[in-house]
Amino acid sequence: MIGVDRTGGRAPIEVDRAVKRFGRLDAVDAVSLDVGPGEVVGLLGANGAGKTTLIRLVLGVEALDGGAVRVFGAPPSRASRRRLGYVPQGLGLYGDLTVRQNIAFVAGAFGVAAPPPEPDDIAAVGGRLVQDVGLGLQRRLAFFCALLHAPELLVLDEPTSGVDPLARARLWDTIRERAEAGVAVLVTTHSMQEADQCDRLVVMSRGRRVAAGRRQDVVGDTTAVEVLAAEWSAAFDALSAAGLPVTLAGRAVRAAGVERSRVEDVLTCASIEADVRDVPATLEETMVLVDRAGPVAPPPRPAGSG
Repeated sequence: MIGVDRTGGRAPIEVDRAVKRFGRLDAVDAVSLDVGPGEVVGLLGANGAGKTTLIRLVLGVEALDGGAVRVFGAPPSRASRRRLGYVPQGLGLYGDLTVRQNIAFVAGAFGVAAPPPEPDDIAAVGGRLVQDVGLGLQRRLAFFCALLHAPELLVLDEPTSGVDPLARARLWDTIRERAEAGVAVLVTTHSMQEADQCDRLVVMSRGRRVAAGRRQDVVGDTTAVEVLAAEWSAAFDALSAAGLPVTLAGRAVRAAGVERSRVEDVLTCASIEADVRDVPATLEETMVLVDRAGPVAPPPRPAGSG
């Protein structure tokens, strides 16, 4: 049963077999997930997987074509949106207003009479137009604005896209701090390092949920073949030309989801000497395999479930 947290109460987000169609395209097809208080759930998938559309269903910006979405136990509404903080991919800031004017606007919209003090880096650029400050600071400002009204739920769509590693680490510190304070967090990301910071993952491919659980649940028993060769570049080229899903880890060539004998045959035909062994697949390799395989049919809805 989805949507019940560990305390026995309703989860802040409950999505039950949600469907959203655009013409003949099922952008979201029978997807279910829940996010409990104090939990960070990562929504993963390639571009076009349906992640942003699912978030828009949670926010109530898009209307459902099937299934159900509940936020704080009820369909998305203006009331539920006042209890959540949202950072969209485009940040939702006004570039032709100053940093401080953006903060004042958001505070007024949520009825925050006394906003918390601005962090030093944001205060230092308070009088500048948002369009004139760097992307890292814009991301920090968007987070600050999303947290002004002390939301019980954070919905973050690619919140660290395009920022440097230090800024990304600081933003994730903020996410974890909010979760530790009991805030529920739903976050989309392309970064496998960021996925490791989530408590649970939901993987989407072409509108469907194709995997879910902790990192080790998603990877499961998926393996890769690791190739160590003096001619590592030639090994990479040979395996790639054979149509195998190859990646590099340093100078180690890896091919996930294939039999070791297949890799050995390709290397032998190319007259490449190498040490070849089976190793556990990484999350990134598993994601590539899942996306290549495509979505599986959703389980049948139980009789009488509406």
